[in-house]
Amino acid sequence: MIILNETDVTPVSFILNGIPGLEDMHMWISFPFCSMYIVAMVGNCGLLYLICYEDSLHRSMYYFLAMLSLTDLVMCSSTIPKALCIFWFHLKKIGFEECLVQMFFIHTFTGMESGVLMLMALDRYVAICYPLRYATILTNSVIAKVGLATFLRAVLLIIPLIFFTKRLPYCKGNIIHHTYCDQLSVAKLSCGNIKANVIYGLIAALLIGGFDILCITISYTMILRAVVSLSSADARQKAFSTCTAHICAIVFSYSPAFFCFFFNRFGSRTIPPSCHIIVANIYLLLPPTMNPIVYGVKTKQIRDCIIKIFSGSKNIKSHST
Repeated sequence: MIILNETDVTPVSFILNGIPGLEDMHMWISFPFCSMYIVAMVGNCGLLYLICYEDSLHRSMYYFLAMLSLTDLVMCSSTIPKALCIFWFHLKKIGFEECLVQMFFIHTFTGMESGVLMLMALDRYVAICYPLRYATILTNSVIAKVGLATFLRAVLLIIPLIFFTKRLPYCKGNIIHHTYCDQLSVAKLSCGNIKANVIYGLIAALLIGGFDILCITISYTMILRAVVSLSSADARQKAFSTCTAHICAIVFSYSPAFFCFFFNRFGSRTIPPSCHIIVANIYLLLPPTMNPIVYGVKTKQIRDCIIKIFSGSKNIKSHST
């Protein structure tokens, strides 16, 4: 349905059509999506519980990890439940305002994810290059301030994008060939000029992703220089091992992000839309699923806490002096 206003055409609702060309396989596709979502919810809630109640994890590295887990929970929960409703119950309708809200959460928290990964790279840089000053540089107040700044950066950069999308006139139908309200997918239904959306979306991506990747690259360049200069092979291995989980998190997050970014701008005619939509969902689902697993396996303190819980040898609440 469409309502005609004085100056534009505003849809009452959109229809999220799922994955075009694979409608008959929606039920089968839903099982890995649902499984990954359950793992993501359990894993990230578990990490947040451990970091909150285990005294030995009350350190800056784990506070940043808690930010990442909270971001991951919001990021995947803003899309996957609706996608599963499409796959299982054919509940494809989404209100216009609801679509904009979903769009805001998706883009804000993907930006937040990138920012937290950048902060974690800076944390590793300080820990390895300035170990004696680590606790004095990354105090709780500093962590809270940079975390808030990262969140506000994402919010302030995404709000104009939502405004540009809301003011567009829509007269090309209301069917979105996607499982969620991606900004470009919605804008393409407009009969107006979407150049502002495209240009501003590119600027926002560069200000968030480009800046964060630059900071991560510089941080790891300095880390590599510091580690190579160490005389002991054991010290070098220990220093590198503290970065392994974070490097895996970067790969899980940025690999599908790059695919989606370049597809939207250069590959829409060569890559099937179904492939793009699947990767777009993986982009929002893979990091929340894998990050708790990787940090649980690669981080000794977290691994010890998990073993302590399952062994039942001690209470989760640590009372070490």
